[in-house]
Amino acid sequence: MSLFDLSGKVALITGSTKGIGRAIAERMAEAGAAVVISSRNQDACDEVANGINDKGGKAVPIACNINYREQLQDLVDKTREALGEIDVLVINAALNPYYGSSQEIPDEAFDKIMHANIGSAHRLCQMVMPGMAEKGGGSVIIVSSVAGLKGTDVIGAYGISKAADMQIARNLAVEWGPKNIRVNCIAPGLIKTEFARALWENPETYKRTVSKYPLRRIGEPDEIAGAAIYLASDSGSFTTGQTLVVDGGGTITG
Repeated sequence: MSLFDLSGKVALITGSTKGIGRAIAERMAEAGAAVVISSRNQDACDEVANGINDKGGKAVPIACNINYREQLQDLVDKTREALGEIDVLVINAALNPYYGSSQEIPDEAFDKIMHANIGSAHRLCQMVMPGMAEKGGGSVIIVSSVAGLKGTDVIGAYGISKAADMQIARNLAVEWGPKNIRVNCIAPGLIKTEFARALWENPETYKRTVSKYPLRRIGEPDEIAGAAIYLASDSGSFTTGQTLVVDGGGTITG
């Protein structure tokens, strides 16, 4: 179990009040990390953090809108004030305000996706990684998507942003590896979350998707949390610059 132990680690997880981010935060707390719960809504952050603390874990709630650099910096600063330097950064918060063809996407929606999904990841890494290096190393995990690996006719801009996550991980793994910082992506397939509801709630989409999955089902948030703990802990100490696909086998058959 020591390979997966996060005791003494400080983990900042964005988008952690529901879905994949919440599962990662709760499981990292169970593994011994002190976690920061963050999303735009302070009440939601408080609720999740209280739940972790009530179970004997350690969680601090800090609201943040990833669209604003000053709020990202405030999130990082408050994390350091409350818990110390960050050992694990999980960039999970992302958005997708448009579902349809790339031809029809409004400029505003396209720009919003790129600014939030790519921009916030880039900026958070700039803010966090120098402190990680001074502490002796750390782990950055970006929650990407199989949408960044495959073509799509309904979430094209989102897919572009998720492909960019993978390149961010590769670039930063090269830059920061000598400082003992590992940077990786997780690319989930279809997971039962509110964020992906438009995909799994539609019977035709669901049927078409799981028919290509060897496991013949969609995933659960906890199944991504396990991958995140691997990448954050000593068990992933020689893994960097990679994209770990957790998709029930969908990409090998689709």
